[in-house]
Amino acid sequence: MNFISLTPLDLGIASTLVILLSLLSYRFALGISRQLIFAALRTTVQLLLIGLVLKLLFANVHLGWVVLISMIMLLAAGRIVMERQERRFIGWWGYGVGTLSMFLSSFAVTLITLIVIIQPEPWYQPQFSIPLLGMMLGNTMNGVALGLERLTTSVYQQRRIIEARLIQGQTWCEAIEAIRRDAMRVGMVPMLNAMAAAGVVSLPGMMTGQILAGAEPMEAVKYQILIMFLIASGTGFGTMGAVHVAARRLFDERERLRLDRIT
Repeated sequence: MNFISLTPLDLGIASTLVILLSLLSYRFALGISRQLIFAALRTTVQLLLIGLVLKLLFANVHLGWVVLISMIMLLAAGRIVMERQERRFIGWWGYGVGTLSMFLSSFAVTLITLIVIIQPEPWYQPQFSIPLLGMMLGNTMNGVALGLERLTTSVYQQRRIIEARLIQGQTWCEAIEAIRRDAMRVGMVPMLNAMAAAGVVSLPGMMTGQILAGAEPMEAVKYQILIMFLIASGTGFGTMGAVHVAARRLFDERERLRLDRIT
């Protein structure tokens, strides 16, 4: 493999671009200069830490450690989904809807991929399981966050229309159907755009990383096609599940709209 190792100096040179961007944002009073620097520092620290963790995990392969790291990733993704909501559900539901949907979709798709398609030995080999799950959670998280945000915001804005439909005899499902479909669509649009642009506008991340690491281009392409299909299914299932559960939560057992359940 023609692998070129990066030095701290190389990363330092790349970081100057972020610093320049921060200075420009300060010059134009965008109000995000500090956030850019903080995000860059946070990214560096988090990736260095996960690099050390993965190095230890690769040297000490054990199902318990893989499960622990997977749960930490899931819980962190659930918190990010909750923080992105302008109008989120009150109590456990604000955290649970997104987390549960990501668990059911991302973990299920990752398990099927490991056991049926890739078949590493053992099946939970962290070299495969952790990166796959990370990509699944990252993309599903974005879809779920966008879908839930569109759902709750639209319901709040159209609350009078929904209540009028309920008064006319429509069920909760009928009264909110158009909003629910739109929320699901919004959650899946980024994934559709990524699939449409792959290989034409952009070279996706995993494929680029493998090529930079010296892998054969066609092998990198096959893995990227696999990942795109997995991301599409995981994001779609997760978004649909989260929006459906959240939509039902907005109504009580008597099919009354309950806006007091969101902030």
